[in-house]
Amino acid sequence: MIETERCLLYVIQQSNYKDVKELYLNKDVREFLGGTREEEGIQGTFDEMINSNNDSSYWIVRNKKTNEFIGLVSLDPHHIGNDIEISYQFLPKWWGAGYATEVMKEIIKFAFESLNLSRVIAVTQTANISSRKLLERLGMKLISKYQRFGADQSLYSIESNS
Repeated sequence: MIETERCLLYVIQQSNYKDVKELYLNKDVREFLGGTREEEGIQGTFDEMINSNNDSSYWIVRNKKTNEFIGLVSLDPHHIGNDIEISYQFLPKWWGAGYATEVMKEIIKFAFESLNLSRVIAVTQTANISSRKLLERLGMKLISKYQRFGADQSLYSIESNS
């Protein structure tokens, strides 16, 4: 478990399927992530998360006081190269209150201190201004843009201080 000021992050488990499914069916959450998913696709993605190898980590984010489900955060190998990518999906109820910044900051710290990574990257659709601002608040720098999934993507990076 990883703890922040307002959140608890738990390694994903089979019992978290309903919560993850809620993310993948939410049109606002999925606006810049390829749209909502069909049930079969959600189950397949969830199974991959549960059965991921040591290169990937997935955490369920819960509110510390109420235990409400907030979202999902992960560290995974990027589809190009050897970098590890940080990703997140939070339910709209939790947007705009600093939860994503708080959680992402802690996961980046975990990546540098516990996994000894020298760099972490993140990708977001260029059109997703809120996500781009979040990544910049975290100290991530825009390093390139490219086309994928029929949209402009922005690739961000942050380097370890050590």
